Amino acid sequence: MAGLPEEWRIGILFSQRGLSMVTEAEHIRGTILAIEAINAAGGVRGRPLAPVMRDPESDPRLYREKARELLVDEGVNVILGCSHSASRKAVLPLIERHNGLLLYPSMYEGFEYSENVIYTGATLNQIGCSLADYLVRNHGRRIFLCGADYIFSRESNRVMRDLLEARGASIVGERHVPLAADTGALRGLIDDVRAAAPDVVFATIIGGPAREFYRLYAEAGFDPRERPIASLTMAETEIGRIGPEACVGHILSSSYFQTIDSPANAAFVAAFRSRFGDGATTSTWSANAYTQTRLLALALEQAGTLETEALSQAFLGQQVIAPEGPVRVDAETRHLWLTPRIGVVREGGLFDIRWQAPAPLRPDPYLATVRFDESWIEA
Repeated sequence: MAGLPEEWRIGILFSQRGLSMVTEAEHIRGTILAIEAINAAGGVRGRPLAPVMRDPESDPRLYREKARELLVDEGVNVILGCSHSASRKAVLPLIERHNGLLLYPSMYEGFEYSENVIYTGATLNQIGCSLADYLVRNHGRRIFLCGADYIFSRESNRVMRDLLEARGASIVGERHVPLAADTGALRGLIDDVRAAAPDVVFATIIGGPAREFYRLYAEAGFDPRERPIASLTMAETEIGRIGPEACVGHILSSSYFQTIDSPANAAFVAAFRSRFGDGATTSTWSANAYTQTRLLALALEQAGTLETEALSQAFLGQQVIAPEGPVRVDAETRHLWLTPRIGVVREGGLFDIRWQAPAPLRPDPYLATVRFDESWIEA
């Protein structure tokens, strides 16, 4: 193995403090679990993966600063990182300028393509279309939209409005609060929901304000089993932080749930609990980060180098049996084929999977082939 480095240095750019620290801590756990498993099995081409970590504290300015440190000062070429779209948008110009490669593990609004990014989270056609069907069929046609005032929420709510209206739903209200909304702003949002009297609330608030919104929703006397909040992001670990007793009945559209019944997921959950404690919960945040790290190892094994062009090309078409099931990198879009699922919070804080697609769905980040009036859930 002459000419190979002693170790494969890769950047890890997830926050341990700030607005999105809970979900980004899940990204870190999934990434570290995968790295440790890969290294325990002999690494890649006999060399270990060596993480170089930075904490951007959920601040887009610090994401840029820390990304520059990794790319320029540390000489790292591959970064596994960013959790919300504001952070991805903040580092993307640097990634492209320095010809690095970013692996981005979060569901997002789509409408983006870069030769310097592998997108491993769900696109809106994989989580939005089925959710729109489910809400109209099971909860009613009066929908209230709310979110944080940034790109993911604005774009996701715009697409969901079109999907829902195409299914005969009415949008009875829409409000966006600041990304770091305080309790006063969230109470105002609760008042708006009460006045609109929707059948269901579709929420794209994130981080600490999202958890506070769910708590205030329960305090306001709303019963999630009668008038649920539907989300693309509020997964198991955050439900535990809110208090499961306040969340029974809320809805999540996701490609991964801890309750998926498969050998691959059972092994993932067992390894996660062994490493991080019996009370630790897995989620889409940890599972996606785990899966993209495994895909990195496969691509690196094939390419034999961290050089961007060769490694990026090696990613295309890679596939693996992930905790959620089979996934593969779509060669045209650089996103993953994923299996859409709908879950409802049950007693204890995990999700009952109420619906899932029969097979992985091709990513369509530009919604180029989606018919907005097409049904995604069989009657």
